[in-house]
Amino acid sequence: MGYFIILLGIFILEFCIKNKVEKGEGREKRILNNRIILRRHYNKGAMLNFMEGKRKTVAFCSAFMTVFVFFLFLYEMGTKKRTWKKLGLSLLLGGGMSNSYDRIMRKHVVDYFSLNVRWDWLRRMIFNLSDLFILLGALLTSF
Repeated sequence: MGYFIILLGIFILEFCIKNKVEKGEGREKRILNNRIILRRHYNKGAMLNFMEGKRKTVAFCSAFMTVFVFFLFLYEMGTKKRTWKKLGLSLLLGGGMSNSYDRIMRKHVVDYFSLNVRWDWLRRMIFNLSDLFILLGALLTSF
């Protein structure tokens, strides 16, 4: 039951944050001693705007993968132990559901922060929390 709460919590948290970001002014703001840059960005493709011109294809693939991970998640819930894999799948699914929802309902994924680091290629990337949960979930499920 706790894993369902985690994935639902991620989805609800991101839904609220993304709604607030969309209603905001859109101006850049720096927080945490200038280490994180908050700014609104609409990603109409996959990661780093890959396939930006094929929004429907990206949305379909995202939804398909989310459903696939959901069935993996349900399968794992029926097994004993494997706590890290269950936690990883709940993080992966929560983040995936949030970004899939955006792609289908908003027609874009709302990204809102980047890291203020010395490497320009990394500073130009804009993320949302779902992206981090997907990354962490993928790492945990690989163990």
